Amino acid sequence: MSTRENTLRRLPDVAGESPAHAGRLDQVGMDAIEMPVLIAHDGGAPQRVSARIAAYVDLAAADARGIHMSRLYLHLDRHLSAEPLTPSTLRRVLRDFLDSHAALSTRAEVRIRFDHLIRRESLASQHSGWRAYPVEIVARLGEEGFAAELDVSVQYSSTCPASAALARQLIQEKFASDFADRKAVDRDAVLAWLGSEDGIVATPHAQRSTADVRVKLAHGFDFPIVDLVDLVEDALGTPVQTAVKREDEQAFALANGQNLMFCEDAARRIQRALDADERIADFRVRATHHESLHPHDAVAVATKGVAGGFHAE
Repeated sequence: MSTRENTLRRLPDVAGESPAHAGRLDQVGMDAIEMPVLIAHDGGAPQRVSARIAAYVDLAAADARGIHMSRLYLHLDRHLSAEPLTPSTLRRVLRDFLDSHAALSTRAEVRIRFDHLIRRESLASQHSGWRAYPVEIVARLGEEGFAAELDVSVQYSSTCPASAALARQLIQEKFASDFADRKAVDRDAVLAWLGSEDGIVATPHAQRSTADVRVKLAHGFDFPIVDLVDLVEDALGTPVQTAVKREDEQAFALANGQNLMFCEDAARRIQRALDADERIADFRVRATHHESLHPHDAVAVATKGVAGGFHAE
């Protein structure tokens, strides 16, 4: 059989056949699709990053066997390989999903997960290094319209205020004990004591912590990935570092001492910053402190409180 004859012959397609048990399905599609996407950068060419993508439509036609999954893949490949990742791009992708399943589906969804690399300067030295921030972008299209969400994960350090207070008390008690027999305290002696291990007998516990932030974008705005990461890190004041010399580590210790926080404090700081951003129609914040004192985590969740919007769970 020639290539032309092989191309023209009709191939079997059982997707349109009636299933043994008819019924509507909420989502049908693919997950963990490997595909590059283009991320726009201010003042520069879009950056191509490796992503994992989930693509779904509903199966509203209860008597249909299934959907055409290859169509979802081809629409993704055509758009995402050529266009920067924007809400407008994803709206076109989802529109194509539905148009190619016009008799089958009424809702479409795409989820895109990747690590976004940002170069960060050190706190005090002249060095810099790369940080990878996990990102998820979700877009949906259906009878209720189009919606786009952006999720970023930011790591930071949290020093416990209660532990700091307890450590200060122990230091005061040690000072009172070591200088109990002195009627007058010599300044140089106190400075030497403060710089010794005998003087600073206790330190507060701190831990690496994670802020998971999901925002729903207001209409007309692109995905503010870097801006959202900056907003969260600025609100917290203690993001984890990359290239670190001794002067950077000392500056980090100072930042922690000036930003004591429970998980409740962290969630409220981010909540206040997100509330002030006009690009964000709704948000959900989860601050998780991976405790060094306990084997469990301390968690606080905050939402914007929009009617019908994000919930804590």
